[in-house]
Amino acid sequence: MTDTAPAQQADSTAALEGIKVLDIATLFAGPLAATLLADFGADVVKVEHPKGDPVRHHGASKDGVGLWWKMLSRNKKAITLYLGSPEGQDIFRRMVADADVVIENFRPGTLERWGLGYEALAEINPRLVLARVTGFGQRGPYSKRPGFGTLAEAMSGFAAITGQPDGPPTLPPFGLADGVSALTAAFGIMTALHARERTGRGQVLDLAIIEPMITLLGPQAITYDQLGELQPRTGNRSANNAPRNTYRTKDGSWLAVSTSAQSIAERVMRLVGRPEFIDEPWFASGAERARHADELDEAVGSWIAERTRAEVTAAFEEAQAAVAPIYDMSDIFEDPQYRALETITEVEDEELGRIRFQNVPFRLGDTPGSVRWSGRRKGRDTAEVLGAYGVAAEEITALAARGVV
Repeated sequence: MTDTAPAQQADSTAALEGIKVLDIATLFAGPLAATLLADFGADVVKVEHPKGDPVRHHGASKDGVGLWWKMLSRNKKAITLYLGSPEGQDIFRRMVADADVVIENFRPGTLERWGLGYEALAEINPRLVLARVTGFGQRGPYSKRPGFGTLAEAMSGFAAITGQPDGPPTLPPFGLADGVSALTAAFGIMTALHARERTGRGQVLDLAIIEPMITLLGPQAITYDQLGELQPRTGNRSANNAPRNTYRTKDGSWLAVSTSAQSIAERVMRLVGRPEFIDEPWFASGAERARHADELDEAVGSWIAERTRAEVTAAFEEAQAAVAPIYDMSDIFEDPQYRALETITEVEDEELGRIRFQNVPFRLGDTPGSVRWSGRRKGRDTAEVLGAYGVAAEEITALAARGVV
């Protein structure tokens, strides 16, 4: 018996069964959007360059096998096809004829140069949705620049408010902008597919990775517009409530405390033995409490420092106050709540054997998603997929000799 959820088998209850997706994107937002669709039953074909997708060699590997690829390309059929060649373009046009979605992230103008722009593809298949996920979008003075998530994290305003007050702007140590853009792109694709049911036509989704992060910054745009105010870096503190920080326990663990709700703030101060703060006029406002963060942090931090993580967590739970441990991935693998949610799933991989990684990101009661297989070997499904479009086995052999597949 394992401590993670086993990967489920495909069944007819998949929410996106019958939706065909061609994933010709790489690094990382576009492919992750395709993964999310695949998780819920879409038939996704990952089209990579015959030399191999860069993700196969990005990040950690085991026995020469890229681990990021295993997660990012799960539930996708893997084929190789060089779209820069006339033969590859001809085969791709055949595939587009019955596709619902194409996801790409080439620099603007690349598909058009290959004769695969939206107008050309829509002539073949007017119902096609083309999702274009690029750093800066399809228009504007920066559109032709190379763009990555790091640049979006910088330009969105995120890095400017992240870090200690006396420290530099701080970038996240993982693909935050790519992940947010992937979720946004998946939502955009589903919106376009729903609109197609009414109009009968597909359309272009133009997603610039620099944009979705700005939405997550909440009221900062309107605050600047109306008040001319810019949010400063405050470390782990918030300008909207206090106490809100990370605190170290007696046994060396770190805990996060949040008091976004007034009632929670009052419970925390009673719990740590400082109820007198509640009677202060400034305590009734989150923003005012934030101006007294030094006093509140000292009260909460000193109380937590005298107790173990288990003692603090139990006391907060009994008081119905909000606290959470600072986890790393080893903690996530062992946590009973994540086990109950089946957040980490297990699948048998053709190269690595038993592997575990993130499960589908939400649960549908009637049409659940599932991880059916992990990222496959390069070209594993080329013969099967291209054969379905009339490319004979001997032609595939000839194309491979010319570097097209």
